[in-house]
Amino acid sequence: MATAVAHPNIALVKYWGKQEGDDNVPATPSLSITLGALTTHTRVAAAARDEVQLNGQYTADAKILGLIARLRAAFDLPPVAVRTCNDFPTGAGLASSAAGFAALVTAIDAAFGLGLTPAERSIWARRGSASAARSLFGGFATLAAGNGDWRAAALLHKDAWPLEIVVAVTSTAAKEVSSTAGMARSRATSPFYEAWTRSAGADFEAACRAVAARDFDALAEVAEHSCLKLHALMLATRPALLYWNEATVAAIATVRGLRAAGTPVFFTVDAGPQVKAVCAPGASAAVRAALENTPGVLRAVASGLGEGARVADRNADD
Repeated sequence: MATAVAHPNIALVKYWGKQEGDDNVPATPSLSITLGALTTHTRVAAAARDEVQLNGQYTADAKILGLIARLRAAFDLPPVAVRTCNDFPTGAGLASSAAGFAALVTAIDAAFGLGLTPAERSIWARRGSASAARSLFGGFATLAAGNGDWRAAALLHKDAWPLEIVVAVTSTAAKEVSSTAGMARSRATSPFYEAWTRSAGADFEAACRAVAARDFDALAEVAEHSCLKLHALMLATRPALLYWNEATVAAIATVRGLRAAGTPVFFTVDAGPQVKAVCAPGASAAVRAALENTPGVLRAVASGLGEGARVADRNADD
């Protein structure tokens, strides 16, 4: 058996949509930062049959069981028992699937000696959840085509540019439309989908340059633009995908007000109602205080950049 730890990531340059085929390949490249304050623990062990516990409840999760079946087709893998737990809301727009699949692949690789390289682990994690490929790496990570396959890679170590993040939690409920279903709906019905896929490459390249130069203002501009383009695409989907609530809008207004007043911060929002405020080093305390006082915000969680997925304990029962 083995236990792995992973953290969710938030994409600053988003991806939304999949390419044709059953390998879960994104339609666009993406760039993310890993959140150290939110954690998934996943333990795997040999068992009589495949079974999954998520946050203490047994589940027949098709994506988890499907990835295990694909791994078994490629490797000598026995039936496995999976116990996974998040210390943050699950399925609520906080990238729980990214952390979960990154931890799952890392734990299986360690428990059963698959001998996967980090790049190979990212490819397998991507097959479960595309954003999970990025949670294999800490700090700043990318997911793009390379060497004939889509894999994640480390872009910048977390200590090289220690940005801070404040997550404004506006709801703990699971979202009504999953990201997977939403992406398929947008691709099929949104008139903005083709423009989205055409413009994503330029956003990705601009964000990579901003990270390399430690240019906060440049990164803020491209990240907010990518976020708002994504949600415009969602709104133009039929039926429309509206993941925000009133507190989401209020939290965005708080962040924009802080930035206008000189605080180095910008916002991003994934497929969910939570607002992530990305801050220059030293700015998160003021941003957290402001978001905690924003109407509708349930709590504000401050975080530094996190590490990549890793083995916690190969033998412990928990």
